[in-house]
Amino acid sequence: MSDKFLRADLHIHSNYSDGSNTVYELAEIMKNAGISIFALTDHDTVEGCRELSGKTDFICGVELTSLCRNIKCHILGYNVDIYNQELNDLIARGKILRRQKLETRIKYLKEVHNIELTSDELNWLYSRKSVVKTHLANILVNRGLADNNIEAMQNYLDACKTGNTRFDGKESIETIIKAGGIPVWAHPLGGEGERHLKQEEFLPKLNEMIKFGIQGLECYYSRYNFEEINFLVKCAEKNNLLISGGSDYHGSNKNIPPGRLNVEEKFIEPEKLTIIQALQR
Repeated sequence: MSDKFLRADLHIHSNYSDGSNTVYELAEIMKNAGISIFALTDHDTVEGCRELSGKTDFICGVELTSLCRNIKCHILGYNVDIYNQELNDLIARGKILRRQKLETRIKYLKEVHNIELTSDELNWLYSRKSVVKTHLANILVNRGLADNNIEAMQNYLDACKTGNTRFDGKESIETIIKAGGIPVWAHPLGGEGERHLKQEEFLPKLNEMIKFGIQGLECYYSRYNFEEINFLVKCAEKNNLLISGGSDYHGSNKNIPPGRLNVEEKFIEPEKLTIIQALQR
């Protein structure tokens, strides 16, 4: 940890969820970027971790799409046992929920926007291990209906009501712990394309998440400035929570380079990510 050139990125995605790179491409990308410690945290699947396991050193992770009472959140699970039965049962249920959400969105595109997917497009979607809104957005971009994923989602998909297809947050956190992992609240002030919470909005939610059993916060994040980061770090320290950090790298599906842990792109020493020490015990 003393090497000043050592870098960490604890939030990246492969094409097993909504990233554009294979797990082997990711490992090479991380190496070329000088990132020595990285976590693979695909949405609601650990298939990528299984494929990469034993091939290189990395942290097995997952990002569970959850709802803690009325708090929509993503829960990162670090160092999970990817063969744990309860975790895999939860993921299997999640795949059914995602399929329901996908069918709702496909129907919405046809009925509201008169966009009918081809058999090839549908087969590609159904072949995915974990289907998210980005996959549909990619199809719309490829058709020339939008310039990028964000525009495609805003113009064609965000207004679609899919109901609650998220995991129960308490169950997500408990399952991660049972699988030997550490549950961390991902981008707690807001993720990609979301309005960032003000401090007075965030604090009551943090108290709720602590009651649900969260053990860490993703304080360093590619879309956060240092005012937001310093606030989150103080919250973590005050509540004895572990500090994590990640870029939320998705390859070509997001304009985020690997290793970016703040909007200013300043270097962050791995020592500041206290979760690393906890994971190495």
